[in-house]
Amino acid sequence: MAGFIWYDVMTTDTVAATAFYQGVFGWQAADSGVAGQDYTVLSKDGAMVGGLMAIPPDAAAMGVPPCWMGYIHVDDVDAMVARVEAAGGQVMKPGEDIPTIGRFAVVADPHGAGFLLFSPLPPPPEAAATCRQPAPGEPGTVGWRELQAGSLDAAWAFYAGLFGWTKGEAIDIGPMGPYQLFATDGAMPAGGMMTKVPEAPAPFWLYYFNVAAIDAAVARVGAGGGTVVHGPMQVPGGQWIAQCFDPQGAMFGMVAPHR
Repeated sequence: MAGFIWYDVMTTDTVAATAFYQGVFGWQAADSGVAGQDYTVLSKDGAMVGGLMAIPPDAAAMGVPPCWMGYIHVDDVDAMVARVEAAGGQVMKPGEDIPTIGRFAVVADPHGAGFLLFSPLPPPPEAAATCRQPAPGEPGTVGWRELQAGSLDAAWAFYAGLFGWTKGEAIDIGPMGPYQLFATDGAMPAGGMMTKVPEAPAPFWLYYFNVAAIDAAVARVGAGGGTVVHGPMQVPGGQWIAQCFDPQGAMFGMVAPHR
């Protein structure tokens, strides 16, 4: 099965956005070192957690706002691009190589929720020796992935058909319908899907970062100039979440075991 392996934020102000996320999550920031790529790698205590970049000119010309995007691992980007199209998805940017890093494409599901396909190259030995894998639930890393779908049933058929994801529990959330948990590798839930709330202008993926305690994290968001639009609230299972915008307008979530 194919799961998410990377996340990055496209923004209108890379300096301000870097400072904001460093303040909220305690991340370290460093240039990627890839020639011709103005790309910042974000890490936490030696574990790479994501990236940050300016909105590319072609995306800006299409009206793409600041946003977080997730990368789904695939063995063959171009073959999967063809399958996305055949399943009714959209191709925003066809397969392209990033020297020494891998190959990617930017696509969207049939209702317009965007994500990337990514086939990474093996890291050089020196990089593999200095990077570590974060522990599950480690603060500063992505802990949940949530699709606000155009249609839950149609979205499930699309993603499960392409990537082999499996269903977990379907949680009744009242008038909003079921919240479908899904697994991307094994039985542990990796995220959830639901038909989007009416106030959401379009379907989208939302990524939740682990924090130690939700109230303190919410305070850091406000201190950095961000906005909390939903929460803190407790969800089934006992965890606490909040949904936020950074100062440039990119939406993200936070999840914590404690208030």
